[in-house]
Amino acid sequence: MITVAASYREIAADLRQKIAEGQYRPGDKLPMLTELQELYGAGYQTVRSAIALLEQEGLVIAVRRRGTIVRERPERLRVTRSREVFRDEIGYYFDPTAQPWKALRTPAVRWGVVPIDLAALMGMEPGSEVLVRDRVMGDPETDAPKQLATSYLPADLARGTRLADTDTGPGGIYDRLEEMGHRPLEWSESVSARMPSPEEAEALRLPTDVGVPLLRVLRITTSPNGQVVEVNDTRMSSELFEIGYTINRHPSARIPREVGYAEDDH
Repeated sequence: MITVAASYREIAADLRQKIAEGQYRPGDKLPMLTELQELYGAGYQTVRSAIALLEQEGLVIAVRRRGTIVRERPERLRVTRSREVFRDEIGYYFDPTAQPWKALRTPAVRWGVVPIDLAALMGMEPGSEVLVRDRVMGDPETDAPKQLATSYLPADLARGTRLADTDTGPGGIYDRLEEMGHRPLEWSESVSARMPSPEEAEALRLPTDVGVPLLRVLRITTSPNGQVVEVNDTRMSSELFEIGYTINRHPSARIPREVGYAEDDH
């Protein structure tokens, strides 16, 4: 309990904890600003700054004529990265959760410049030309977008091949790459987060009243000789999805039966 005039960060921290503990539940209205002033012994601008901070964090929203409301948060769907590649009748896929998703629009295919943050990863000089394939993936029954997937392929590899076609045929770009001699393909991934661009937020139908970060999964495709033949940049709402994976016990992590364990311990 705060007993002296509080800073806006202290007020925000106290309200955040009450929301986390369920004292204020989704849909509940927070006390009015005048009530918060009295509760925390703070001025109007201080409590307003505290509320603004919670709004930026996506915990509350200001609703006209209702006040400040604890925001409803959708239940997250776990995207399990099992460190395996699968195959069905369509081709390779990497996530069983996303297997039913399809391209909701015709893929946008264009020639462009390699993004500066991917140039070194692809072994290319900044400004180098790449083939860019953009797809919006989602539920074909509801037309709800789930993720944006952009593939970048070296221009000298893709030019004059089916990789540059809108429809690359059965098995997609990975089957075409393997048919071109880059087999067996190998993949590695990294996961990070960033804020979306306005175009990404619109394409994924992210809420406009708060900032929702994107989960970003970069998948690097290499040929047996180590050449990077494609980088796939997948973005999805961090509010709707979380990345999950199993943890396997390494041989070094054996149970130390000789230390601190009785024979009858189970």
